Amino acid sequence: MRGLLLLLRIWVLAWMSSATCAWAAPAAPCTAAPGACTEWVTVGGGPARALIYRSYSLDVRNERITRLLVVVHGKNRDADNYYSTAMAAAFLAHAMDDTAIVAPYMASSARDCEDPITPPQIDFSCTGDSWRAGASALSHPQLTSFDFVDEILRKATSGVFPNLRRIVVAGHSAGGQFTMRYAMSNKLHDDLKVELSYVVANPSSYPWPDSARPLPKGDAHPTAAQSAWEDEHPHARFEFGAIDATQCPEFNRWPFGLDARTTGYTRNMESERLVRQLASRPTTYVLGQIDVLPVAGFDSSCAAMMQGPTRRARGEAFVAYMQQRWRAHHRVRIVPDCGHNARCIFTADEVLPLLFPAVTKAAGASDEDSQPTPAPEPLDANQQGS
Repeated sequence: MRGLLLLLRIWVLAWMSSATCAWAAPAAPCTAAPGACTEWVTVGGGPARALIYRSYSLDVRNERITRLLVVVHGKNRDADNYYSTAMAAAFLAHAMDDTAIVAPYMASSARDCEDPITPPQIDFSCTGDSWRAGASALSHPQLTSFDFVDEILRKATSGVFPNLRRIVVAGHSAGGQFTMRYAMSNKLHDDLKVELSYVVANPSSYPWPDSARPLPKGDAHPTAAQSAWEDEHPHARFEFGAIDATQCPEFNRWPFGLDARTTGYTRNMESERLVRQLASRPTTYVLGQIDVLPVAGFDSSCAAMMQGPTRRARGEAFVAYMQQRWRAHHRVRIVPDCGHNARCIFTADEVLPLLFPAVTKAAGASDEDSQPTPAPEPLDANQQGS
């Protein structure tokens, strides 16, 4: 009888030990097919909701997470592919265990998108003042794509990741347009108590803060812009001035400028506030060295063409203007040998530290574990090839 009791006690202790280990084991990132890595995010208090792809649930406490990367898809709204790209980048950066990856899905049933929608799923706007610029949703006019990402950031900073220190919002192409305009307008940046930065990759247009535009000379001349692929340095030989608005009456209309913001997330925001936020928020523009061709949804509208002849020239001119005129905290990086390709951009060695920055120094950490983000480097228009 005593032997039986001893065996029973050993079994109970072994069971408790295994249960404790199972309970304490940290969650592993979701590396299954992207369709298995989804969950719904309730927006605006519900029942409206939108889908995300994520490596770790936003509803399960995880003390290992120190970074959050939100990566926004392009025109095709292929959030599953962008999730896979972000996971590949996290693997290369050795960041899969301590970084939560989230790829929001801006689904739209409208013409030119025609995504399947399952109510109460939010049906976002597809064209014109669309999800790229925080437009009002088709199904829930009181909500926008910017509100969706706001909610993702709120959930992530609500305590579910108690050691969260850095958040990066990044997007490529149409997602780059989203990211830049979200950086400019979101109302959470100063209240999250977590360092937030933005990575804008290869957008086709920019929200100019005033009516100036690059003049078609220097590096903004079509011939110079199209031959920019020959070097890896940012170009800065730009001149800015007034343009003939009769050639393009809507050149400064939102989302190309700040005029006519009558609906959506920014409708009640003063232009001065938007410009101040645009200039002050830490944003890095990453441009493909050879993204100089009018491919992959290149915006050739007159309002976009007023910003420059190529995606690369538009980005270089915008950063140069923001630094010179508005003293913006912006940087530009040219990614060698990349064109208009999100995976090439986001997995490049030069970009990984932007997507997975060093976290705030924690107790017991060495100085090497936490390096400050360097100040933006001004562009030198007198430097050859820069």
